[in-house]
Amino acid sequence: MNEWMKKSPLEWQDYIYKEVRVTASEKKEYKGWVLTTDPVSASVVLVNFLEDGSMSVTGVMGHAIQAVETLSDVDHRVKEKLMHLFMSGDCQAYSPEDLEKRKNSLKAWLEKNHIPVTEQGESQGTICVAHVLTIEPPYGPENCISSNEIILSRVQDLIQGHFAASQ
Repeated sequence: MNEWMKKSPLEWQDYIYKEVRVTASEKKEYKGWVLTTDPVSASVVLVNFLEDGSMSVTGVMGHAIQAVETLSDVDHRVKEKLMHLFMSGDCQAYSPEDLEKRKNSLKAWLEKNHIPVTEQGESQGTICVAHVLTIEPPYGPENCISSNEIILSRVQDLIQGHFAASQ
């Protein structure tokens, strides 16, 4: 087992948003900014910003990684780009203050209707409903995630009704 695989997911997380050089099997090298690491497979997703304004995304499988070397620490401009890389277009239309208002409004409304709600995630930006459903920003019906289709459908209907009534 190589050094990378011996690390814990929390140690892998320390590499997120840093520029790294990954040495993989057969001496292949990959360089880029770490978007995320997979806690199960130890895989790394690297992003490179190209000169023409586009970007390339490369996944390096965890079992192939021999070494990871940090080239530069977190650059806040790059971090901001990476954080919004896969965000849906409608989410970017909201300011952070608007997202906070939407979250608080929805959370209060769900609690008023006796639905157990908690906040989770790095910045407490995700709403968790009854430990079986999560709602990501911008907190619309399409932002609900659950493996239970019945709960998913019912909560989506409730959210749709809440935002329709509040407009």
